[in-house]
Amino acid sequence: MGAWAKDQGVTDDGMITFLADSSSAFTKEVGMELIHPGPMGKGLLGRCKRFALHIVNGVCKAVVISEAEDDPAGDDYPDMTLAPAMIATIKAE
Repeated sequence: MGAWAKDQGVTDDGMITFLADSSSAFTKEVGMELIHPGPMGKGLLGRCKRFALHIVNGVCKAVVISEAEDDPAGDDYPDMTLAPAMIATIKAE
């Protein structure tokens, strides 16, 4: 995660934290496990859906999932979870 943060230019100012979920415990707990036959048929087990959370002081204010019937992983249409859409979601709260 450190290498990814460095590649993305994320500084250690506390604004963004990169976290790994290697056992998928968090993914399963929040109901974001990708259990679609397409990706699972390709051996992609334990993968999470593409999602973004807006959390303030431990309270989840918004959950956005980027998925479509023809794109269950949200890989082709990630727009809903990218920064501009999340900023709009946060402003609308």
